[in-house]
Amino acid sequence: MKRTLCVFNRNRESFLGLRVAPANTMITRLKGLLGKIRLKPHDGVWLVPSRGVHTVGLLFAIDVIYLDADKRVIHLVENLRPFRISPIRIRCASVLELKLRSICSSNTQVGDELLICSPEDIRSILQVEPGAALQGTPGSEAKQ
Repeated sequence: MKRTLCVFNRNRESFLGLRVAPANTMITRLKGLLGKIRLKPHDGVWLVPSRGVHTVGLLFAIDVIYLDADKRVIHLVENLRPFRISPIRIRCASVLELKLRSICSSNTQVGDELLICSPEDIRSILQVEPGAALQGTPGSEAKQ
């Protein structure tokens, strides 16, 4: 099973992705989202290191979030359509490629701090009380 990460916006207290795949080798960065027909809700790719992306070969539009080394948002691109090249940002350390409208639905803005970690770590980092359901995280189905 592929390792996936959760992406949480600390400033807006909202999730951007629950199944984001890290792409931290040359091969995984080159592949990125190529070969996918679409992104499911909460899916994405985190390219480390990266200063910009392209959508040549993609069949769908994406949202792109540029992060500095401290995982602060330094630039946003909504609705990057297929066969486009995003801007290059020198201060950028990594880039998130997410499902279209992820930026809007999470209200993410430049300057926001993102938390990127495994689903197992998200509860302890966010200091959720034992037994409490954290909205939108894997395994948080309401118990009724």
